Parts: sequence; C-alpha cells; structure tokens
Amino acid sequence: MGAMSLFRDDGIVLRTQKLGEADRIITLLTRNNGRVRAVARGVRRTKSKFGARLEPFSHVDVQFFSRGGGELIGRGLPLCTQSETIAPYGGSIVTDYTRYTAGTAMLETAERFTDHEGEPAVQQYLLLVGALRTLAAGDHEPHLVLDAFLLRSLAVNGYAPSFDDCAKCGMPGPNRFFSVGAGGVICGECRVPGSVVPSAESLTLLGALLTGDWETADACEPRHAREGSGLVAAYLHWHLERGLRSLRYVEK
Repeated sequence: MGAMSLFRDDGIVLRTQKLGEADRIITLLTRNNGRVRAVARGVRRTKSKFGARLEPFSHVDVQFFSRGGGELIGRGLPLCTQSETIAPYGGSIVTDYTRYTAGTAMLETAERFTDHEGEPAVQQYLLLVGALRTLAAGDHEPHLVLDAFLLRSLAVNGYAPSFDDCAKCGMPGPNRFFSVGAGGVICGECRVPGSVVPSAESLTLLGALLTGDWETADACEPRHAREGSGLVAAYLHWHLERGLRSLRYVEK
C-alpha cells in the first residue's frame, strides 16, 4: 500500500460531520484533488481556532497528511494537519437567511456533482469559489446567484440547457416550449408531451444567468425570476436523479 505523504490544496469546506468526542470529518471541494474527506483532530473543543477555520463556506488552504493504506484513522481518511483561511465567506452568508439557504444549496450541489472522491473537478471548484464570493458580497439577489451557479454547474458537467435554439433540431430561437428531458427549449415540430410554455422573460433571464449577463438578470421582475427558478430546479433534479448516482451520498 502507499507510504505516508503530505499534500497541500486550496478548498471550500462543503460539510462537517462529528467523529468521536472531539474530532470531525471535513468534506472539501479542492482545486487539485476534487472532493476530499479528511479528519480534523480536536476541532470540536471550544477553543479550537483550527476548527473555526474549517466551517462550511470557508475557502481554506489545507495541509493533509495521508498515512497510506496501513492504519485506519477515522475510516482510513487523511488528516488535516494545518489550515489557513483564504476567505471566510461563511461570515456574511450564515448571518443572512436567504444567502444561507442559497449557499447551502450550492454546497450540496457541488458535492453531488463531484461524485468520485479524489477526481479533479477544477471547473466546478472555480464556479463554487466565484459563486460564494458573489453571494457573500451581496451584489445580486441570492436566488439569482444560486440559479446562475446551478445552470453553470450543469453546463460544466455536460448538461448545458438551451434557452434559445431548439435543443433537439437546433432551429434558431426564440423557441416557446421547454422540456427538461429534451434539454431545454424546443420548437413546435420537436415538441414532446409534458412540455411547458414559460414566459419569454424567464427564458431570457436563464440565458443571461448562464452567460453571466448580470445587467439583464438584475433587471428581471420577481415573478419571472420565480418561474425561472422553478425551471432550473426541475432541470437540476432531472439530471441529479438520472445523470448522476450521487444522491446516495447526500445527507438530507
């Protein structure tokens, strides 16, 4: 089995779980090593500054110590031996309910899309860092930041929805019908049972969120934003159920 080794990486803390009396298992999405679970020793003691750095939403620089395949420490996971804060996004996210719920959905989505531990997912990592930074800054409505993150996460994982050209035949848009199973908007010829007809404004909004056109997105009326959120949620749910088998890793 592998020998002992030290490695460093930047990561966003996705989740923490209790382990024994004083320890935690920390799940991070890292820049170079994808999703990593590691044991942080003693972090549940009240005076642990180390533990305070390893809270969800934190962007951290962590040193890991891996003991290879021999001893089983905390289910054979590597140890977090050092951590430095790069950006404490949690500070301005957890104090605001709408930011917190949006942020929590981002962390859960990032975890679901990184199904295989240790497999690099650089685009997903960069998306998450950018989204949390934007969410913490408070420049845009939290639900818009979330929907932009969800749409781009779908896109980088190979499920980019179409909001203009027909997802089936490519007929130039605008197209009226929308089907999650078909991959977005579809023309009248390609229309399938169960298609919906969203407002043109909602489709324009979703296109803007996918491409990062915040001027258009920020000007959107709340009712169209709500409709857009519903379409995004349905699309995400379809792909997480069908395209990914990672639901079993997610704690409800």
